[in-house]
Amino acid sequence: MNEIDLVRVSLRDFFTKKMLKYSIVPLLVTLIIMFTLFFSTASYGMDSLSIMITQAQNGQEVIVSQDAPFYYDWLNFLLQYSVTAWMVGFLVYTVGILFVMMFSVFITLAIIGFLTPFILSTLHKRHYSDLPLEGHGSLISPLIVLIKSTFIMVFLFFIFIPLYFIPILNIIVFNLPFYYFFHKLLNHDVASTILNEQDYKVIHKKEKNSFRIRTFLLYMLSMVPFITLFSAVFFVIYLGHGYFIELRKLKEGEASAIDKFLELK
Repeated sequence: MNEIDLVRVSLRDFFTKKMLKYSIVPLLVTLIIMFTLFFSTASYGMDSLSIMITQAQNGQEVIVSQDAPFYYDWLNFLLQYSVTAWMVGFLVYTVGILFVMMFSVFITLAIIGFLTPFILSTLHKRHYSDLPLEGHGSLISPLIVLIKSTFIMVFLFFIFIPLYFIPILNIIVFNLPFYYFFHKLLNHDVASTILNEQDYKVIHKKEKNSFRIRTFLLYMLSMVPFITLFSAVFFVIYLGHGYFIELRKLKEGEASAIDKFLELK
C-alpha cells in the first residue's frame, strides 16, 4: 500500500467543505482556552520567575513575595548557586516553550475526540459504506485511556529527568512521553470508533507498528508551532483511512481492499 496515495486521498477529504467546518472547532476552542490561561497567569507567574532567575544569575539577592506560591522558596534556594541557577533557567525557558506547544496539542486532541465520530462517520459514508462501523468501548473508556495515558506520561517525564541535560539526547527523551500520550489518545479515538473489539485485536496484532509510524509522523508534524490547531481533523482522516483499509482487508481480502482504495485516487 502506497503511503503517499493514502496521504493524497486524506488531504483531498480534508479540504472538503464539511471537514473544514469541523477543523474550525478545535482551532477556536483551543485559542480561547490558551488566551484565557495566558492572561490569567501572566500577571505573576513567568514574569516573577524570570526576575528571580535574572537576579540570581547576576549575583543579586532574590526577594520572594509573601504571596508567591510555596515552591518559590525551593526555587530561591536553587537560584543561590550558579550551577543550579543555570539549570533552573534552562528548564524554565526550554520547558516553558515546549509546554505551551504541547498544551495546545493536548487541548486540541481532547476536543477532536468529541468530533471523531462525526468525522469518521462522514468518511464512512463517502468511501466505506460497504463496511460495518461498529466501534467498541463504553462512554467512560476514553476517560480511562486519558487518565491512564496521563499518569504514564508524567511517570516517564520524571524518569527521564537525568537525561534532559545531555545535548541532542534530551530532545529525543523529552518528546518520548509526549509522543506516548499523543499516540494513545489519537489511536484509541479512531480505532474504537471504527472497529469492534475483536477486529481491533486482529488488526492491532498485525499492523501496530505501521500505525505507530503513522502517529509518529503526525506527532512530528504537530511539533510545527500550532499546526495541530488546523490539522487535527486531517490526523483523524488519515488514521481513519488506514483503519478502514485494514478492516476491508480483514473482511474481503487484501487484493480487493487495494483495488477499491485505488479507485479513490
